[in-house]
Amino acid sequence: MNELLLSILRAAAVHTGYTLVCVAVGFVLGLFLGIGLSRLPTLSRYLIPLLSILNTVPGIVFIGVLYIFTGMTPATVIIALSIYAMFPVLKNTVTGLNGVDRQYKEAARGCGMNHYQRLVQVELPLAMPTIIGGLRLSAVYTVSWTVLAAMIGLGGLGDFVYQGVSSNNNALILQGAIPAAILALVLGGLVDALQKRVVPKGLRKGGAGT
Repeated sequence: MNELLLSILRAAAVHTGYTLVCVAVGFVLGLFLGIGLSRLPTLSRYLIPLLSILNTVPGIVFIGVLYIFTGMTPATVIIALSIYAMFPVLKNTVTGLNGVDRQYKEAARGCGMNHYQRLVQVELPLAMPTIIGGLRLSAVYTVSWTVLAAMIGLGGLGDFVYQGVSSNNNALILQGAIPAAILALVLGGLVDALQKRVVPKGLRKGGAGT
């Protein structure tokens, strides 16, 4: 029993590590690319739908293709899942920044703020509920996508799931699925707590359903 618990904890630690790294990389990429695309509306109009289509490509296919080039290394999982984790943040960043009322931008410009100051002090704070909503989606989705790491022998809770499916063992499946579900709930709660710290109280509701 103790050995089983230790194996679950080790798998959960690997799973959590992959998730946190991929979400962090995806958030940074999504935020900066989203800011860039919000300044290029013509490009954004065509690129966002294209990225949405790419986001529908099954993770197992993407990881399988990357495996051909990068082999059985953590980089294969991190690259693939970071790209998937980027999509919700990128889309929500563009949506949030484009949704900032023009009157606030004009008021900031009237106060003598330059482009950078308007972005950091006005636009990003007003768009933050939507951006944090994208981060929450990214974190929860990545927990489930990380199960695919086991497909190429890189561990995580997916090991139990794949072994259980291949041997028709429901207990093994649950040993991977239940900790993954708990991890998703915990990360979702942490993002909610982050939102309360970084988003002004009057703006929090705007990102809740994003």
